Amino acid sequence: MEAFIVLLSLFALAVFLGVELITKVPPTLHTPLMSGSNAISGITIVGAILAAGSGDESSTVVPLLGFVAIVFATINVVAGFMVTNRMLKMFKRRG
Repeated sequence: MEAFIVLLSLFALAVFLGVELITKVPPTLHTPLMSGSNAISGITIVGAILAAGSGDESSTVVPLLGFVAIVFATINVVAGFMVTNRMLKMFKRRG
């Protein structure tokens, strides 16, 4: 129970810091920030694959959470690339 409280408070702190940092970013930096977010999500996908494929058969929670993490991180990467591509098209010269 103590570990759960520590992890829950860490999660709440990460959410608070994430919201505070993202709201302070000027619009001109959103595309580079999206590129960094895609790199981090790629690392998350690798970790989630390791968690989902862990040989721990005594618990189904870890592989299930690993699968959910794979799905969400993949959605984040694909959407990030779509947004970045759209932003780059806005700055492309028409010829």
